[in-house]
Amino acid sequence: MKEKIIALIDINNCYVSCERLFQPNLNDKPVIVLSNNDGCAVARSQEAKDLGIKMGVPLFQIKDIVEKHNVVVLSSNYAVYEEMSNRFTRTIKTFVSEKDVEVYSIDETFVELTSYKNQDLNLLVILIKNTLLQWLGLPVCIGIGRSKTEAKIANHIAKKNKYLNGICNLHEMDPCSKETLFQNIDVSEVWGVGRKHSKKLHSLNIKSVFDLAIADPAFIQSQFSVVMKRTVLELQGTACIELEEVAPDKKQIVSSRSFGQRVTDKDALAEAMSSYIQNAVKKLRRQNGLTGCVIAFAHSNPFDTKKPFYKASVSVSFPEPTDSAAQIIKSVLRQIDKVFKEGVEFKKCGVILTCIESKSRYVPDLLADYDLIQKNENLQSVLEQVDERFGKKLAIGPCLLKDRTWSMSREKLTQNYFSWDGLLQING
Repeated sequence: MKEKIIALIDINNCYVSCERLFQPNLNDKPVIVLSNNDGCAVARSQEAKDLGIKMGVPLFQIKDIVEKHNVVVLSSNYAVYEEMSNRFTRTIKTFVSEKDVEVYSIDETFVELTSYKNQDLNLLVILIKNTLLQWLGLPVCIGIGRSKTEAKIANHIAKKNKYLNGICNLHEMDPCSKETLFQNIDVSEVWGVGRKHSKKLHSLNIKSVFDLAIADPAFIQSQFSVVMKRTVLELQGTACIELEEVAPDKKQIVSSRSFGQRVTDKDALAEAMSSYIQNAVKKLRRQNGLTGCVIAFAHSNPFDTKKPFYKASVSVSFPEPTDSAAQIIKSVLRQIDKVFKEGVEFKKCGVILTCIESKSRYVPDLLADYDLIQKNENLQSVLEQVDERFGKKLAIGPCLLKDRTWSMSREKLTQNYFSWDGLLQING
């Protein structure tokens, strides 16, 4: 089997880096970005990490640290992060073929470098790293290995060792240096292992990445699964996880969120449902899909010991699969009384689009209402055109009006620098 060369390019502290790009005064300051409803720290600058702020810690638990050290606290600005992520990917594709790129997450991209092995790969990745910083202002770390798992570990090493200047090439590293590095990394840092399997691995005296890399794949499979066996093989240099040039279509699409305040009003619950349906339909149309069934659900706070927990859901099937937000909203809101209950303080609601199939391969029934299908398509297209040209200005129902009781709490939100209203202004 031909040996592969795979790189993982990862934006350092992605959300914080995006915020600093537009607010240079945040450089060298401790900064954290919060999750939905300003709950937990989901991104931390190095300065914040040095203060002992852990990933995922609730804001209320670190208020003393925040106040004592003047930590800058920001709400998640997903519109900005998504746009910067798209530019991050497009920039990488100026150096390599599109088929060699897999977008793994908002801040991580795998790149297969096998076909570029006749070039100086170290120079290539240095050029990519410097260009991402020069063009986008995004600092990155790059890990190179013979598999995705090894590239992940290489990226981890690049982040933790400043002397590497953000690049770790395990593919070309001498075996002794590689062994030393692997021996000093806990096995829980391996992609796909984490806390879930690390305890059992420790009990088997497999404590470091090096221990797992030299383990017998057959023995590991007997103790865990074929998935863990692949992890061992990947650490040994056999690429088992292929690059996905295009992410596979989702079999179901979920859109849900906790409310900024408790919701006790049926109209407010209906507004939230309408908003989440439109978010889900956007994802559905992005993958050119149709849904045959939608499940809408809502529940109270499961951790409120003073009140009984309440949850309810309703399932709606369509005679013809659809990608029309208007049709789905109308169908769900007809059934809202099956979900809403007077006196309940709702904490969260959401929708699940299921029975998804390809729009390009679907043939409507001969008795289908073709005029209605076309009318729904025209309406959806107009909404998307307005959204693309002017930003999120138009929606079905009142869900875009400000100060809705159910809206996500984002008190420390920065502006969307890619919208007309949020463009930076330079005064001469």
